[in-house]
Amino acid sequence: MTSWITGTPYAAILDTASRGALEPLKPQLIPAGTVLFRPGDVPFGFVLTISGRVNVYLNSRTGRELLLYSIDPGQTCVQTTLGMLGSQPYSGEAIAESDVVAAVVPPATFDRLVRESDDFRRFVFKAFGDRLGEMTHLLEMVAFVKVELRLAQWLLAQADADGLVRATHAEIASVIGSAREVVSRRLEALSGRGIVSLDRGVVRIIARNELQRIAGGP
Repeated sequence: MTSWITGTPYAAILDTASRGALEPLKPQLIPAGTVLFRPGDVPFGFVLTISGRVNVYLNSRTGRELLLYSIDPGQTCVQTTLGMLGSQPYSGEAIAESDVVAAVVPPATFDRLVRESDDFRRFVFKAFGDRLGEMTHLLEMVAFVKVELRLAQWLLAQADADGLVRATHAEIASVIGSAREVVSRRLEALSGRGIVSLDRGVVRIIARNELQRIAGGP
């Protein structure tokens, strides 16, 4: 019988002992839109994503939200790692962006593997370090980079071959760490200058060179 680990990013990461401990786990289907955890929840296990994507958000009391990071196959959740290692409750909210298939490592199994498996421990801490680096970059962007520049950079990164970006103003605000009203005003200004055109849920880049100039690119 083929192991669920075969064909996943974890196959090249885990040693024989850790694979043997994880193979009995039964992967679960998590439907799109499912909330995996909310602020204050206690981690129920260490999630290994096999397919799909989970987004982790930080929500403010005023209703604003910031996309902290996304979890794809082979990646981990820094908040879950903190909770498993230090008994910390969640401070963010995780939502399945798409249908997700994942295996949940029980806390006792996680603790044992961190103690006994060099490969598993190395995987956990490397992924944790990578996530912290991403979050530090996000913090720097939100704290020190102007909204218009962040918006231009994100639009250029997300546009397809036709220059289309399919996202609502609220979704864009969440990703770049701003308010929906601010993003809407910036987009309207770009539209008024003929750099983009706006439709419901779609931004079309018209003057890519000018947008690159705003983004600080060549």
